[in-house]
Amino acid sequence: MNARNIFVFTLILLATIGLGTSLFGNPLGLARKLLVTAAVIGIIYFIYRRWFSGRGAGNSNEQRAFVKAAKQSKKRHKRKTARKPQVSNVSKKRPIRKKSNAKLTVIEGKKNKKNNRASF
Repeated sequence: MNARNIFVFTLILLATIGLGTSLFGNPLGLARKLLVTAAVIGIIYFIYRRWFSGRGAGNSNEQRAFVKAAKQSKKRHKRKTARKPQVSNVSKKRPIRKKSNAKLTVIEGKKNKKNNRASF
């Protein structure tokens, strides 16, 4: 164990001991502290979301259009995956193969020359 792990373990141990003594010594005070802490964190979070998320590109028309397009795309994708064609086992037809668009050319070379390979 390195020094950082020992420090973190000691800090967690002391916090647990402190929480335990506070819980057994003054449970109502502990509950009140926890509620006040949660309320302060909630207020700070609300102010942060209200102030900083509303600025910049968050409320621009571009952002609204993007969110709307993303929702429509999600709906369209859900519909595509929901409608799967049911294939019956009785009549399975082979799909028609499309002709390849590849243009193949013959390269002139020594076609009749045999390779000198050792046979095993």
